[in-house]
Amino acid sequence: MITNALKDADFTERDEPFRLFADWLADAEASELNDPNATALATVDEYGMPNVRMVLLKGFDEHGFVFYTNFESTKGREILASMKAAMCFHWKSLRRQVRIRGPVEVVSEDEANAYFASRPRGSRIGAWASKQSRPLESRFALEKAVAEYTAKFAVGEIPRPSYWSGFRIVPETIEFWHDRPFRLHDRVLFRREEGGAWSKTRLYP
Repeated sequence: MITNALKDADFTERDEPFRLFADWLADAEASELNDPNATALATVDEYGMPNVRMVLLKGFDEHGFVFYTNFESTKGREILASMKAAMCFHWKSLRRQVRIRGPVEVVSEDEANAYFASRPRGSRIGAWASKQSRPLESRFALEKAVAEYTAKFAVGEIPRPSYWSGFRIVPETIEFWHDRPFRLHDRVLFRREEGGAWSKTRLYP
């Protein structure tokens, strides 16, 4: 299915980034085979060495872009140390890319609890069983931990671990890129100005 946003090639005339992102994400949901909400998340360690990995976007609005993780994981610890991050969406079928950079905030307890409760039961068990990013002696050790927490939470709701929550990237910049022939691509950079208004700059490819 091709949406109106996909038919509208001249995105460079748009003046507000969140509605444009919503249109592009809708196009991706109609065309991408797997995980249209997948995004590469970049952080840096204490030495300034970058790390990047794929995560899933779980929500966005004019306040920012939300994903969830174990705060004791590598990405969790790196974000908590700097409270800055960047993400990049690439939708190959659409030949589009969106880059987002900005400071990070922790989502509210209510947001984290609501999203955790919406996850499949097995995923909630996994959040307890996995010591994310830390050494694992064997697959059996992970399966044993899963079995132990499955038994522990056999009845009733599974509470959210204190170390598991969400981050929101509050964008300072959002760049939209669309492939064009001969590498003469379209690029538009939105920048949040003082007071919250957005400026827009067209960039050379």
